[in-house]
Amino acid sequence: MGYYTYSGRNRRGELVTGVQRAPSKTDATHKLRSKGIAVREIKEKSGILYKDLDIGRRSIPYKDLVIYIRQFSTLIKAGITILDATSILKQQTSQKRLKSVLVEIEEDLKAGHPFSVAAEQHPHVFPLLFTNMLKAGEAGGQFDDILDNMANYFEKQHETRQKVKSAMLYPMVLAFVAIAVSLFMIGFILPRFASMFTQLGADVPFITLWMLNLGEFIQKYWWILLVICGILFLLFKVISGRDPYRYYLHSVYLNVPVFGPILTKAILARTTRTLSSLYSASVPMTTSLSIVGKVVGNAVIEDLLVKASNSIQQGDSLAKPMIGHWAIPPFVSQMMVLGEKSGTLDFMLSKVADFYEREVDQSAERMKSLLEPILILIIAVVVGGVVVSIMIPMFSIFTEIQ
Repeated sequence: MGYYTYSGRNRRGELVTGVQRAPSKTDATHKLRSKGIAVREIKEKSGILYKDLDIGRRSIPYKDLVIYIRQFSTLIKAGITILDATSILKQQTSQKRLKSVLVEIEEDLKAGHPFSVAAEQHPHVFPLLFTNMLKAGEAGGQFDDILDNMANYFEKQHETRQKVKSAMLYPMVLAFVAIAVSLFMIGFILPRFASMFTQLGADVPFITLWMLNLGEFIQKYWWILLVICGILFLLFKVISGRDPYRYYLHSVYLNVPVFGPILTKAILARTTRTLSSLYSASVPMTTSLSIVGKVVGNAVIEDLLVKASNSIQQGDSLAKPMIGHWAIPPFVSQMMVLGEKSGTLDFMLSKVADFYEREVDQSAERMKSLLEPILILIIAVVVGGVVVSIMIPMFSIFTEIQ
């Protein structure tokens, strides 16, 4: 969004000047014309004070987006106009970023712009899929049906996301607790016994000596560990943002034991569900593949979708690049082939999405039940190792005293 100074004449022929906020110069001109102002001169304001900062322009929480779309769909289904529904939700929502966006959308709707065009100006809030689907709904006179489908779609996506996050967050929390407890005991508890062992002349076994040296290193050079972690984090962020490395990094994600399969299923569910929704809304397949590639969130699948789009443009099958690909199970490619041959591709993709959404749910539960005892055992071994390294020399001291 930028700020544009303008001069022109209103409907009464009076000379007016002012500032208009808009994504581009063209949009600013259209908004002024909708207000009845014949623009004579328009110029973008420069300077940092007139530039939108990233702060406050980030996407709203996914949960708030899902709630908004469902409420919007319910109001439209009840026969309320788009403008009135936007006004109601603007007053009702407690999400500040969403409220400010709805204020701008309401102004655009009053100026006569379609909802999809108004929502398109806020990509930080409304996903590309959402605006394109609504655009198709407006063109086909099925806005309310498409909006209801989008509400169902985003609800399912949110549910799948939560299951994947829950499945992955639990072991990560346990692993963090294990590392934190171990470092605390080795770096701060064990060294307190070192002077006692030295004064009493106890025989210090290798495990205790190794632990003591590690604890001494942590106490003296803990800041080095923090610097190394910071460098590794920055390196990861740089690598993950570059295309050549991003592809290989995402390949590793899909092949990680335990976590890889569930992540693959979640991505396949999202891909097929999104593609089915777009195709059923009569969005051209090449456009659908481009949109899905941008929302799927994995470079491997994104690259595969680009190849599928090229295959279609060359007159070949959608499923051709996917047959035999290591990231695509035969079940998915076979269902696509059947869907293309029978003319029911959207139905087949929907069934594939249903299957993998159930698989994500079941896999998440299995993974949590499998990893819980393993991680608890690992924590017990680590903490037990520290305790044993303390107890062995202490038993030696007690034996000598007796």
